[in-house]
Amino acid sequence: MTNRTVLISGASIAGPALARWLGRNGFDVTVVEKAPAVRPGGQAVDFKGRTHRDVLTRMGVLADVQAAQTARTDWRMVDAEDRVSAVVPGEFIGGDLEILRGDLSGILHRDSVGDAEYIFGDEIVATTETATGVDVAFAGRAARRFDLVIGADGVHSAVRRLAFGPEEDFVEPLGCYYAVASGEVPLDGLETRLPDGRSVAYGYSTPGRLALLGGQKAPNLFVFRAERPDYDRRDTSSQRRFLTDAYAGVGWRVPAALEAVATASDFYLDALSRTRMSTFTRGRTALVGDAGYANTLGGFGTGLAIVGAYVLAGELVAARGDHETAFAAYDRRMRKPTKIARTGDAGPFLAPTSTWRIRMRDWSFRNALMYRMMLWITDAFATDAGLPDYDLR
Repeated sequence: MTNRTVLISGASIAGPALARWLGRNGFDVTVVEKAPAVRPGGQAVDFKGRTHRDVLTRMGVLADVQAAQTARTDWRMVDAEDRVSAVVPGEFIGGDLEILRGDLSGILHRDSVGDAEYIFGDEIVATTETATGVDVAFAGRAARRFDLVIGADGVHSAVRRLAFGPEEDFVEPLGCYYAVASGEVPLDGLETRLPDGRSVAYGYSTPGRLALLGGQKAPNLFVFRAERPDYDRRDTSSQRRFLTDAYAGVGWRVPAALEAVATASDFYLDALSRTRMSTFTRGRTALVGDAGYANTLGGFGTGLAIVGAYVLAGELVAARGDHETAFAAYDRRMRKPTKIARTGDAGPFLAPTSTWRIRMRDWSFRNALMYRMMLWITDAFATDAGLPDYDLR
């Protein structure tokens, strides 16, 4: 086998999944992660359809994911007087199997920790590719050489920037931003748990803005439109101001929610964006998960990440490490399932731009035929019957 040493950047979902497959099938794998440990908590992520379930089964983690899954959460869209205008069922927003991102990362890390060397608290700062490998410089340790480098480091991928070019060449902002944070928001008088165990979140919309409070899908979720990103990605204080300014004058329970999240340690804000990539490899570098096919809040990212990790590992094993053959096959096989990442946009659904569009969104969930059609479309995107059957351990 050629090209045995593989460096993976990112230890969230795609990175540990790929490390597990490669490490058990003859590769020497190192995973580097900027965070000091596996990131806990976060919003819920989900799997949908037989393809996602099949990959989890082949990995041997389906039972663990099922044991840690969250309760289904229905969204009740309400007006300023808490009158319900629509119910978005948990089946639509949560797929077949929903789990907190941090819990999933923990499962995948535990499943792969014996298959790879994990380095936390460090990051890649430079790469130099030669005919025989990639020289990698790290922020906090000596440089090393690897045969292959894989970017599993999210939509703001450093590996993509180093190997492919500037982020703006490959990532398209969609005009919306979102913030997630914990914080106890009073929901007095509102039902938050159903007899069947489901939780209930409450959404309040004004044109270009959504506040979703409660439930288990996310601690508190805000999605809003803005003309430009008036914040510093490295400065949480400026991000909090950006959020507060966006919701100035909004009523309902939003002021209390903003106050509750003002000091949350898990506050996170970013743009809704999607990648503009149809090939995910260059030279000795490949991208997997959101680094190559992101679509923020689109509902397909987690499933695509584990499918992509499986396909990339399968092609590398089938080609016995020949990266040119394996990468070409990976690009070809992932082109169809990642189409949704290049075309989808959750913004019009989450933050409609007018009162009329808000009403039409809510009506679509009151209309049984329209709802069934939307559910069928999401099922079709999530399921690809052509998943290869690789000979992997």
